[in-house]
Amino acid sequence: MIDIIREFFLQFGLIGDLAWLLLKILVIMMPVIIAVAFYTLFERKIIGWMHVRQGPQYVGGVFGIGVIQAFADVFKMLFKELITPDKASPFLYRLAPLIALAPALAAWALIPFGENDSGPLVLSDINAGVLMLLALTSMGVYGIILGGWASNSKYAVMGALRAASQVISYEIAMGFALVGVLVAAGSMNLTEIVNAQAGDAGFLEWFFVPLFPLFLVYFISGTAETNRAPFDVAEGESEIVAGFHVEYSGSAFAIFFLAEYANMILVSFLTALLFMGGWLSPFQGWLSGPLAASGIWWLFLKALFFAFCFVWFRASFPRYRYDQIMRLGWKVFIPITIAWIFFTAVAAYNNWFILGA
Repeated sequence: MIDIIREFFLQFGLIGDLAWLLLKILVIMMPVIIAVAFYTLFERKIIGWMHVRQGPQYVGGVFGIGVIQAFADVFKMLFKELITPDKASPFLYRLAPLIALAPALAAWALIPFGENDSGPLVLSDINAGVLMLLALTSMGVYGIILGGWASNSKYAVMGALRAASQVISYEIAMGFALVGVLVAAGSMNLTEIVNAQAGDAGFLEWFFVPLFPLFLVYFISGTAETNRAPFDVAEGESEIVAGFHVEYSGSAFAIFFLAEYANMILVSFLTALLFMGGWLSPFQGWLSGPLAASGIWWLFLKALFFAFCFVWFRASFPRYRYDQIMRLGWKVFIPITIAWIFFTAVAAYNNWFILGA
């Protein structure tokens, strides 16, 4: 079906190529934006149940679940006035949310959702996919820093400085964790990294088994990179009101909100792809039938689990002190990743892994 649609567009030449590209972008972007809306509802309901309360119920209350609540919140923010503080830098103040959002959405172009006979289901299947992802996701912090600085508010500047130092600290650990994956897979292409985890041993072939410390470091660093609890000192309500976006309202605040949750979903998908076999079945080589078949549903189930973990962390852990966050990043995670990179290199050189070799 996909090939038929593609051939239909490509027969119109350059205009058809552009239309086909735009269609693929919309097919990826619209579900991501809708997923963010439902993720907020999912978060509020899960935290409500964990805290023994109900969460949203009445706005679109199907089966006691406020299905339309997330969309009602979006419309409320979009129709609110965008207030610009008197002493703010107006151009940079309005530009900052877009700088935060653009990399969060652009990174989805590199995410493969599966494979078929015509190749991987990905918008841009480049060989240096992991490197490109690191570059794109590192850009988002500029929007946070710019938003805090352009607001000309002490609380906003303090939150921006915290976010900048936190991202710098955990970006190194996250990058080192990915180095282990690249050594084990022998490629920076995300599709090839998933295929390197295929084999008759099922989930024992996945990278989280031999690279378990790197898996933990990557996911925890991803939590810190997205400024989520218990690493949410950049927007710590009990200390600095709301941090870097304290002066934002209306649609600008909604864009920051969208960027944060899009990044959380992105980290969930990347963790599933890099360490958990992506769209590969955990029962491959063990069972026969539908459970042993690889498919996009496995990728979504794994990503849903990691998205649930973000909510679980928020409901379970208190916020770390700032010095504790810095110590964890510099004195714990970086030494662990350096040691495990050395182990991974030796193991790959001697072919000790079960990995898809």
